[in-house]
Amino acid sequence: MRYSPTPPVTGTLDAQSKTSKYRQIRHILKTHAREACKPGYKLPPERELATHFGVARKTIRQAIDALVDEQVLKRVVGIGTFVVPEKMDLRVRLHSYSEDMMRRGMVPDARVLEFDEVKASPYLSAQLMVEEGAGVVRFKRLLLADGTPMSLDENYMPADLVPGFVDGPPPSKLYQALHERYSILLEWGEDQVESTAASSAQALLLGVEQGFPLLQITRYAYIGERLADYSVSLYRSDRYKLFVPLQRLGTRTPRYTDNF
Repeated sequence: MRYSPTPPVTGTLDAQSKTSKYRQIRHILKTHAREACKPGYKLPPERELATHFGVARKTIRQAIDALVDEQVLKRVVGIGTFVVPEKMDLRVRLHSYSEDMMRRGMVPDARVLEFDEVKASPYLSAQLMVEEGAGVVRFKRLLLADGTPMSLDENYMPADLVPGFVDGPPPSKLYQALHERYSILLEWGEDQVESTAASSAQALLLGVEQGFPLLQITRYAYIGERLADYSVSLYRSDRYKLFVPLQRLGTRTPRYTDNF
């Protein structure tokens, strides 16, 4: 994390409010962190904040502790308290990464690592349900948002489903390219979510330390009953939190719905 000085805290307490000083300070500091600061900005010392708000350092510490628990702030022993990147909801759905980032107001980008056709290994043949040695399109990318590495994606598709796909340049939007070139619209899928640790190669690409915790999502996406896309995505755990809408059958529609 890159440490930078923070803009001064400008919020003040409302003496007439029925909300406790601790809760007011927590709200002011959270707003300050999210609206006035960038990730890595350092908060003023507790003593300075206590003087600014006219409260005891214990009250300041309580508010900061709450924001550390919320993963808005991070304490570094002997150095200070810093603003951490806001985690984005990872809503599992069948649409492209570019669409997701643009929806969040961020600029998506991708670095293509591999885009070719390979023969299905025993492992890939089992995952894609194709014959061993059958042609498979391999598409590996490092995905970024606003220039920051976010995830590593590997997609594998039966080559007979997308003939000539690798003859041209790699697509910037995979699902859109499948739809435009082959009229392929992925209809449904199954995801497996688990935690893993970054290997040395993965860590180098993602800009984290070896062993850094990652969120791994393995996806099987289908057209009807045919498996069309097998993918493995590795997400930085400091940039994402998993969002899973739940609904009991027969009840109202969830707040967030996915359009496939």
